[in-house]
Amino acid sequence: MEQNFDNYTEEDLNVWSFLFKRQHENLKDKASSDYIQALNNMSEVLNMNELPDFKKINKWFADKTQWQIECVPGIIPVDEFFNMLAEKKFPSSTWLRSIDKLDYLEEPDMFHDIFGHIPLLSNPSYSEFMNQFGKIGQRFISNEEKLLMLQRLYWFTIEFGLIKEQDQNKIYGAGIISSYGESIECIKSKEIEHFEFDMDRIINTVICISEMQPYYFIIENLIQLNKSFDKLILKWEENEMGS
Repeated sequence: MEQNFDNYTEEDLNVWSFLFKRQHENLKDKASSDYIQALNNMSEVLNMNELPDFKKINKWFADKTQWQIECVPGIIPVDEFFNMLAEKKFPSSTWLRSIDKLDYLEEPDMFHDIFGHIPLLSNPSYSEFMNQFGKIGQRFISNEEKLLMLQRLYWFTIEFGLIKEQDQNKIYGAGIISSYGESIECIKSKEIEHFEFDMDRIINTVICISEMQPYYFIIENLIQLNKSFDKLILKWEENEMGS
């Protein structure tokens, strides 16, 4: 499957430009410095003035962390998803939400996939975490219990993760990054609970997919993701040897 620019309309460009500009302004004091820096670094291929060209973005990544965008029709099977991440390929939709549904989606569109996920893939620590996530998913693809744990880990980090910067909670999770409402509420709402990053707690916490998140887990830095992942896999390996 390839991205076909002939399918895009003037409305698509207007929607993309509006969403990009709104979130770029909104996130200045909310998103992690790692994300902001990554987005700024990509400005020549990712900006509000033009729809994202996957070929240009892939070329930009070629001499950096080597991630590539892979076009998909929508949500893909979990084994395909892990295989792509293991090969440093990130699956992205090519369709964009309509102008009358700017803030509600039943499944991820191109704004979520590209604006939310892609920039941080240029960060070496985050890139390594995502790549390892795919490889671990491949390894345990037949273990339903561990797949559920990995799903929860993905949810509370890659999609809805927060990071502590100078005693303030900042956003790095793509699900929040691409959501205007949640990017405000996740930090300022008094009804939201914030917890320190705890791998054991995360992999045993039921996720909420139908409404705004009631709680978030906060990492100290992106390197912590890799270290915690290593500890989890070591624990699983020891359990395998003991069984």
